[in-house]
Amino acid sequence: MATAQNAPDITQYKGYLLSSLLVVVVAVYLLAPILMPFFISALLAYLGDPLVDKLERYRLSRSVAVSLVYSVIIIANLLLLLVLLPLLSQQVSTLLTRLPQYLALIQSHMIPFLSNIGLPIETVQVGNIQQVLLEYWQNVGQVAGSIVAYVTSSGLLLLQWMANIILIPVLTFYLLRDWDDIVMKLRKLFPRRSVESWTALSIECDTVLAAFFRGQLMVMLVLSLIYISGLTLIGIELALLLGVVAGIVSFVPYLGFIIGVTLSGLAAYFQFYTVGPVLLVFALFIVAQLIEGMVLTPRFVGERIGLHPVAVLFAVMAGAQLFGFLGVLLALPVAAIMMVLLRHGYQRYLNSELYQAR
Repeated sequence: MATAQNAPDITQYKGYLLSSLLVVVVAVYLLAPILMPFFISALLAYLGDPLVDKLERYRLSRSVAVSLVYSVIIIANLLLLLVLLPLLSQQVSTLLTRLPQYLALIQSHMIPFLSNIGLPIETVQVGNIQQVLLEYWQNVGQVAGSIVAYVTSSGLLLLQWMANIILIPVLTFYLLRDWDDIVMKLRKLFPRRSVESWTALSIECDTVLAAFFRGQLMVMLVLSLIYISGLTLIGIELALLLGVVAGIVSFVPYLGFIIGVTLSGLAAYFQFYTVGPVLLVFALFIVAQLIEGMVLTPRFVGERIGLHPVAVLFAVMAGAQLFGFLGVLLALPVAAIMMVLLRHGYQRYLNSELYQAR
């Protein structure tokens, strides 16, 4: 890590950096509709490059190592599409089928309980909500048919989807093969006078991004498996759907626990009508939270990356507001890099004459 004394003097180039940043932001905003396959391919290449580097240490050529890792990525994505998505779709259908039953239970059990403890629930009209939902889901088939008809009739949209499906594997292969060369060429752009400091700064940014992408993805995957396994053992019929949702939102500290234990506890109560399974669900998420804090996060993420949960939520919401779904994907890595730059700027300020002068 660069020290405050030899850190890059960003202030000398602030005009150039700000103008370059503005150009990048405007370009991303204007090109957002076509950047999705490039971003997904770059993310897959970034995640796969460490595996390629490890295989190269076993005296495999770059092309052979890339081919092996690329094959693993393709097989994993095919399994995800062919196995996981149909199972999730089945559980979503089960949830929608039982939604009227759940609303009836809320009307007969939960609302009287909340009323007895003094909560204002007079404005809650579950019957009206149930009627609206029933009418909505009766029209789902017609809406889905209209969407399919639109996609089929719109040749340009269909062509765009097909192009993305073809582009992502091709772009991933070439980016994965040339990833080290791309990184080296980017580092050659660093100012020669402070190249070591800029290199250290880029390595710190890479460490933070690795914590977000490689580390956090592993934490989310393991937590999802723990949730799915535990809920299945308890007997929750929506175990797969609830476990995946809780695992995905766990990138925000405590959010996965709160959402997971709430939804899973309600599902357990609505399914068994007793408190025992609800307590088992609560115990499951407590154990998973302890495993995450004591084992998963230290093992896969490492040191704290410095993003507060509130900052994570703000970054995701701001990215969604500015750039849509692409902004959601870019929000956390951009926020992580900004935190690294802010830490360096803060350290430089503490060592500056402006701060230390009496």
